[in-house]
Amino acid sequence: MIEKRKFYIDGQWVAPLNGTDHSVIDPSTEEPCAVISLGGQPDVDAAVSAAKGAFADWSARPMEERIALIEKLADVYKTRTEELAQAISMEMGAPIDMARTQQVGAGIAHIKTFIHTARNFEQIRPLGDHAPNDRIIYEAAGVCGLITPWNWPMNQITLKVIAAMAAGCTMVLKPSEESPLSAMVFADMIHDAGIPAGVFNLVNGDGAGVGTALTAHPDIDMISFTGSTRAGIAIQKNAADTLKRVHQELGGKGANVVFADADEKAVKRGVMHMMNNTGQSCNAPSRMLVERSRYEQAVEEAAATANMVTVGNSHEEGRHIGPVVNETQFNKIQGLIQKGIDEGARLVAGGPGRPDGLNRGFFVRPTIFADVTPDMTIWREEIFGPVLCMTPFDTEDEAIALANDTVYGLTNYVQSVDDSRRIRMARALRSGMVEMNGQPRGAGAPFGGVKQSGNGREGGKWGLEDFFEVKAVSGWPAE
Repeated sequence: MIEKRKFYIDGQWVAPLNGTDHSVIDPSTEEPCAVISLGGQPDVDAAVSAAKGAFADWSARPMEERIALIEKLADVYKTRTEELAQAISMEMGAPIDMARTQQVGAGIAHIKTFIHTARNFEQIRPLGDHAPNDRIIYEAAGVCGLITPWNWPMNQITLKVIAAMAAGCTMVLKPSEESPLSAMVFADMIHDAGIPAGVFNLVNGDGAGVGTALTAHPDIDMISFTGSTRAGIAIQKNAADTLKRVHQELGGKGANVVFADADEKAVKRGVMHMMNNTGQSCNAPSRMLVERSRYEQAVEEAAATANMVTVGNSHEEGRHIGPVVNETQFNKIQGLIQKGIDEGARLVAGGPGRPDGLNRGFFVRPTIFADVTPDMTIWREEIFGPVLCMTPFDTEDEAIALANDTVYGLTNYVQSVDDSRRIRMARALRSGMVEMNGQPRGAGAPFGGVKQSGNGREGGKWGLEDFFEVKAVSGWPAE
C-alpha cells in the first residue's frame, strides 16, 4: 500500500494540519492502492499564504527566467514518464499503453507549447498608431487556485500550472482525490526543477473541503477549474462573494455530424474516438447524427466497431479500454444505459452489466444506442462512459438544430467532403471547438466551450492570456 499523506507547501513536503485519510481505489481491482490525506481549511490557508508570499518576487522576474525554469521542468518530466504512467493507470484506470502515450504525452506536449508561446508573448504592447504614448501591459493575475479532474490528470495539470507559472502567477493545486498520485509525482518534478518555494503548492482534498476553501479564500485572485457543470455552478456561486475571476472547462455532449458523402472511415473513427479513455472525456463525440440515406449502414458499422473494442485490466499492455474511474461512475453509467432501454432507444451493441469474463472492476460494455431522440435522457445528459447515441437527420438545417439542442457547447464534429458545407457547419454549430474529417486541432489551439461547457480557454496564447490582467497606461515615454 502506497502512503502519500503529505502536502507540498512552500517548497517542501509537510504533514497535514487538518488531514483525514482517504483511500485511492484501483478501478481495475476495486481494491485500495494508496492512502492520501484530505486537507482542511488550515492546510489551504498555509498553502495560500506561501503562494501569496512568493508572488511579488515571481511575478517580477523576467519572462525569460520563468521560461528557463519551465524548460528544466520539461527535462525532469521526461525522466519520470514511466512513473507517471504507472500512477495514472493505477489511480484512474487508463490502460498502461494509453497512459504512456496519450495521458503522459499530453503533459509534455503542453509544456513544450507553452514554452514556445511564452517566448513569443509580448507583455508590454503599444495600443496603436493613433496613441503613440499608450501601452497595454499584461500582468500576472495573482494567486491562483487550480482545481483539476481525474480523467486526464497531466493534461489538465499542465494546461493550468504551466500557463500560470509562465504568466508570473503563484498557485495552489487541488488535484482530484481520485487521481492524486500522478499530481504528487508532478510536485516532485517541480521541486527537482528548482521552481522557487511558494510558487507551486499542492493540497489534496475533496470538493466540499479543500475545493470550497480555495474558491472562497479572500487571498485567491483567480480560480481555474475543470470538472462537471454541477460543480462549476457551485464554484461560481462560492467565489462570488470575493469577486475573484473564475475560468471553467466543464461538461460536454458533442455532436458528430456524418453526412452521406463522408469518407468510408468516418463512422468507425467516430466510434473509436468515443470509446477512447473509456468515454471519459468532456469533448467526446457522444451523439452521432447521420444523414438518413446512410443511417442504417452507419448503425451497422458502429455496432460492429463497438463489438471489436476489447475491455481489460488497466495494468495489462495492449490496445483495449480500461474501467471507468470508480463505483459511483459505474453505477451512474449503468443507470443511464438502463434508462436508454426503458425510454425506447434501440440497443445495437453492449448494454448493462460488465463485459464477459470480467466480474470485478468498474468495467463497462462498449454500448451503442440507435434511434435516440432529443426527449430521451441519454441524449441530454453527459454519460461520461463508453456509450454512443445515434440518430438520423434529413437536412443540413435539421442537423444543425439537433447538434445545438443541448445545454452544452464544448466540441462538435463534422464529416463531409463538401468544403462549403463544412464551413457553414463550423460557423453554425454553437461550441468552442469544431473538428472536421478526423483532423485534430493543432498544438496551441484554444480549448474551451460556451453555454454550460464553461468559459475561458486553455492552451496556447489564449490559455496564457487567461492568467494575465490587462493594464492600460497613458503618458508612456516616446521611444
